Amino acid sequence: MYDINRKGESGLLRFITAGSVDDGKSTLIGRMLFDSKNLQIDQLSAVEASSRKRGMKEVDLSLITDGLLAEREQGITIDVAYRYFSTPARKFIVGDSPGHVQYTRNMVTAASSADLVVILIDAESGVKSQTRRHLYLARWVGVSHVVFAINKMDKVQFSEEVYQNVTKECFGIAESIGYSNLHSIPVSALAGDNITARGDQMDWYAGPTLLEYLEHAPSAHDSTGLPFRFSVQRVMRLNRDNVQENSGFDGADLRGYQGLVVSGSVSLGDEIVVDPGGYRVKVARILNASGDCVKSVFTQESVTLFLDQDIDVSRGALFHDVTDPAERRDEFNAELCWFDERPLDLHRSYLMKHACSATRIRLKSIHQLIDMETLEPTQNHSTMRMNEIGQVSLRAQNIISFDSFERNQGTGAFILIDEVTNRTIAAGTIQ
Repeated sequence: MYDINRKGESGLLRFITAGSVDDGKSTLIGRMLFDSKNLQIDQLSAVEASSRKRGMKEVDLSLITDGLLAEREQGITIDVAYRYFSTPARKFIVGDSPGHVQYTRNMVTAASSADLVVILIDAESGVKSQTRRHLYLARWVGVSHVVFAINKMDKVQFSEEVYQNVTKECFGIAESIGYSNLHSIPVSALAGDNITARGDQMDWYAGPTLLEYLEHAPSAHDSTGLPFRFSVQRVMRLNRDNVQENSGFDGADLRGYQGLVVSGSVSLGDEIVVDPGGYRVKVARILNASGDCVKSVFTQESVTLFLDQDIDVSRGALFHDVTDPAERRDEFNAELCWFDERPLDLHRSYLMKHACSATRIRLKSIHQLIDMETLEPTQNHSTMRMNEIGQVSLRAQNIISFDSFERNQGTGAFILIDEVTNRTIAAGTIQ
């Protein structure tokens, strides 16, 4: 049971709205920003002007997040729109993802960095194919927290029975793909009921408003406790001309490796593995982002590491834990979402971007695709088309170091790039 009196999370919460076309995602965010007084005067003036231009008597709050001209002209969301706002309890980054199936890749992009997803459902029309797709994709990219906003309750006369029936269907779908600890809230984004304030139309609902729920929702899982992983983004030379006075520099030229601590932590003197090559070395010096010499660094810190041996390391190398190393293979299975209008071709090679490394790959086979109507797997496929999701086998040109996505999202995800068009054509998670 949700406890509104429990202590709220103090950290930043990144969340997105998702769901089918016209379920009210943009209007809900606009209503939340408006009612929580997080709109600037010039923003509100621009929305009022756009509403009048479209012949509307009331302010269209959905236009607050629709920044593209095509979005405002057509009344749809195409690209992901991010807004930053805060309440006395918390700071938020919210992404308004598009509902149309052809913009599924935009939704995946938004969900990949979210702590939580708000799935909107039109109470009158119920669950749709795109609702299932977005819920499945959110789970696929590792979003572990979901809340259903059963919207447009004003269209069903604020019926508790309708709300309970829709909630039951939503929970059943979510549980079938691995979600637990689910919550739903009956709302009217147009009227504002249960967004930031309760209103007087649904006194049968005793839970939190959507904003109250978000103020208390947990942030993303902390990956500090995972094994050490560090992806090299840049190799640099440290000399007298580019060193900070407090860095502990002793005058000798040193080769430093700059990048992000993907997970875990590392300290001076720790033994690590460097791939490719499998070299076992020790950390000789650590500089933080400010150029100060430190003893330890942790997850999501951008740092420069120096090793006790002069070995050949370039961009894309992965440093990892000796006692709990990453896997090293050139063949693996993955779950793939295809983004491109041109179907997957098993006879072509593609460029795989994994962490900071890039290598050519071929898709050996397609094991199964997911039917978005039933969320059941289907077999005997020889290609994947735009927005299809399935399990595949891949063979890389070079051995890569990775973890399964379930274990470590930072080293278990990748994208595929078409080398001819340079377009991102798919996103994948390693199984």
